[in-house]
Amino acid sequence: MPKIFKFTEFSLRDLIVTAGPMTLLIIAACFGAYKLVDPAPPKHVTLSTGQENSAYDEFGKKYAEALKKYGITVTLKPSLGSQENLQRLNDPDSGIDIAFVQSGSTEHADAERQGLVSLGSLFTEPVWLFYRANLNIKELVQLKGKRVNVGPEGSGVPKLFKTLLSVNGVEPDDVKMGELENTPATVELIEGRIDALVFSSAPDALLIQMLLQTPGIKLFDFTQAEAYSRRFPYLSHVVLPRGIVDLGRDLPPKNYHLIAPTATLVAREDMHPALVDLFVQAAGNIHGGAGWFRKQGEFPNASYTEIPVVPEAEKFYKEGPPFLQRYMPFWLANFFERMWVVIVALGALILPLSRILPPLYVWKVRSRVYRWYGQLRTVEQLIEDVPPAKRATVYPAQLRRLNEIEERVNQISIPLSFADELYRLRSNINLVRKRIVWLSEAKPESVQA
Repeated sequence: MPKIFKFTEFSLRDLIVTAGPMTLLIIAACFGAYKLVDPAPPKHVTLSTGQENSAYDEFGKKYAEALKKYGITVTLKPSLGSQENLQRLNDPDSGIDIAFVQSGSTEHADAERQGLVSLGSLFTEPVWLFYRANLNIKELVQLKGKRVNVGPEGSGVPKLFKTLLSVNGVEPDDVKMGELENTPATVELIEGRIDALVFSSAPDALLIQMLLQTPGIKLFDFTQAEAYSRRFPYLSHVVLPRGIVDLGRDLPPKNYHLIAPTATLVAREDMHPALVDLFVQAAGNIHGGAGWFRKQGEFPNASYTEIPVVPEAEKFYKEGPPFLQRYMPFWLANFFERMWVVIVALGALILPLSRILPPLYVWKVRSRVYRWYGQLRTVEQLIEDVPPAKRATVYPAQLRRLNEIEERVNQISIPLSFADELYRLRSNINLVRKRIVWLSEAKPESVQA
């Protein structure tokens, strides 16, 4: 008695064989696209800041704290200032990814801008010229012969201050310039060993706050600040309001006009876009409030920078955070923003595959039945026109072969929905068997007939 067929509700093996190659191809394509768009940023970035107790130093700590929330470690690397930061960015072996750079630092130096992008302007950095009160300096020409500390060459101040002197007809050699860092220079000024010091920094810097309240030290009033801002586009005219330092003591006792470059964030152009987004959003939170020299929401912005602003930052300053980042956690939103092209392409690929795979699956299942028809046809061809002398050996051999085919067919496991295909095959096997039996029993004359 023949074995009963094996039926299943669904053929997982056939589905895997049918869809497997397509699935592997899609997975490989997605993996390649994932690597290409690189949605996950590195977990570590190095930020070059500035001198100790400077605004760059203080703000660098705030950026490190802001990005720490997203699992990004920001290593702060102190520097002498803007010029050294720019040199580090241009040195591929420095390990610096991003840095604070003062506007004007790259003026007339296109070679220094290559391979760099700006994340925008963060805040104004007024030029603070403090001097001993007994000197009563009203104009820059009065600095001739005086001992003025302009800071080390690695900062942006020496270059800027020499430019200011030159437009006032003062040669650099006419002034005894010192190169001390800001903190020791402040001590020298208070002790009276130098006549003046100049540095550029946000008012948040501790040294600025201290010097504005130190008796015997006065702040130079740039009464021609508007003219300076017209001559040099990277400078702006800002006013230190009367009483802003201490209303009770009326410090300062009048409005002071200052000239101010702006601090910018500059990064290598290959910096990961997700890191750019994080730094730009952190900049908005850190510098977006009102201050001594800015209105609410005035900074950060895409102005006052000679280095081209990266499109992601410019878009953020105009429109705010990307749509998805307003409603999703950063990492998830970043993944979809970076992978949307892949997701759309994947959807376009899956749609036609969803129409192709079902017919392929049906063909694969039926092919397990249909391939036996080839064996059956071979048996039929061998039993026709067999010479009488060979019938005794050919017919029994083909019956045994037919039994083997049937035995193999009975072992096929097939979904129940394809049972009719299997039953039809077995019926055809029986028809061929009957044909062999009839031929073996019939007389040669009847076979020929």
